[in-house]
Amino acid sequence: MRNKKLKFFFIIIGTLILISFLITIMESSLTAGKVAIVNIKGIIVDSKPSIDEIKQYRKDPSIKAIVLRVDSPGGAVVPSQEIYEEIKRTIKSKPVVVSMGSIAASGGYYISCPATKIIANPGTLTGSIGVLIEIPNIKGLLDKIGVKAEVIKSGKYKDITSPFKPLQNEEKEILQKLTNDVHEQFIKAVAEGRKVPVEDIKKIADGRVFTGLKAKELGLVDEIGDLDYAIKIAAQLAKIKGEPEIVTKKSTLLIDFLKGNTESLVKKILPYMQVYYLYSPTSQN
Repeated sequence: MRNKKLKFFFIIIGTLILISFLITIMESSLTAGKVAIVNIKGIIVDSKPSIDEIKQYRKDPSIKAIVLRVDSPGGAVVPSQEIYEEIKRTIKSKPVVVSMGSIAASGGYYISCPATKIIANPGTLTGSIGVLIEIPNIKGLLDKIGVKAEVIKSGKYKDITSPFKPLQNEEKEILQKLTNDVHEQFIKAVAEGRKVPVEDIKKIADGRVFTGLKAKELGLVDEIGDLDYAIKIAAQLAKIKGEPEIVTKKSTLLIDFLKGNTESLVKKILPYMQVYYLYSPTSQN
């Protein structure tokens, strides 16, 4: 009797182990075809949320490809450069396909160009390979209302971007050199990401925007298609059979606030003074 009970006990244990093994196999098969969508919308002023999300998906073995949905006119230089570098790291381990929405210009294009493939809609506004520095000048307004700003500074050019005075010619030259330097960085990044000669990029790097169709003709994007098509391409590159499971993260200003992500929230609401890779319809830069 005792031997029968012992035998029955081992049968139950073996059955449970087998069931556990089968469940693991099933879960593995169910998660073998995931494509993650990372949304980058609006002006790029903070790279950390996007980088954290991309990094999370890069390290997750169940995520086989990433679709970067870009709907942005650009933004600050450094956050754009940091996202660019994160995408460069990610494409070494899994495909990253960019799906361009209404606009993916300037910094929005900067972060897109190192991707495995870039898909744009026919009417997407993209390109705008240029750099913009805008300094408001409110001196005339202050003079009219009788307000004068006193500035104490430690260096001749410390207040070069002050809105309380007009720019002098020498200051304009300094800022122009700075702009040219950052512009050269942009051109080299596009040339590297798209694997084309720098000289070819310089010919179209004057700040103008292009439609998705024209961008394809110029080699700035790979194919024309919508988000669903980009997901299909990502699945093909990742060798996913059948319909991929879509993974996405929802983030809003309210969620940032509730999570205590006040730094990100403030940057979204009140962008601070930066040098921008930003498409501006008024300046065409």
